[in-house]
Amino acid sequence: MTISQPTEVSALLDRYLVSLDYDKLDDEWARGLFTEDARVVFPMSEHAGIDGLAEYHRNALAAWKRTHSLGSTAVVEIDGDLATLRANLTTTHVHLAENAPPGGERDPLFVAGTAVSGQARRTPDGWRLSLLSVELVWATGSPPPMP
Repeated sequence: MTISQPTEVSALLDRYLVSLDYDKLDDEWARGLFTEDARVVFPMSEHAGIDGLAEYHRNALAAWKRTHSLGSTAVVEIDGDLATLRANLTTTHVHLAENAPPGGERDPLFVAGTAVSGQARRTPDGWRLSLLSVELVWATGSPPPMP
């Protein structure tokens, strides 16, 4: 097993994080980052498979007016056509106006520090994420109200 930081694998995580804040999340987006059997796991929910993956992300982000994601450099281990990755992430979430804290009862932001781990596979189209798991380490502020 070789320990390194291959640009192609770590760039997947970078592209994923930036795209959450700025890009159109559609099926083309999902296929450019994930394998057909990809699985994403977040503290509150998870999704398996490429079908519906973009919609899953759009729905999760719809709870916020804006997000701003800051990721650390990814540590990547390569073993042939498989890779594992680890990184730290801080994400700031800005509440929607309708969820804004009335009278200062809640913080207008929700900020979370997370540990991200994942797996990637080399495919004919290049490296793609097959697993992305986000573990909450700390949080401050108010999460969105539950539906």
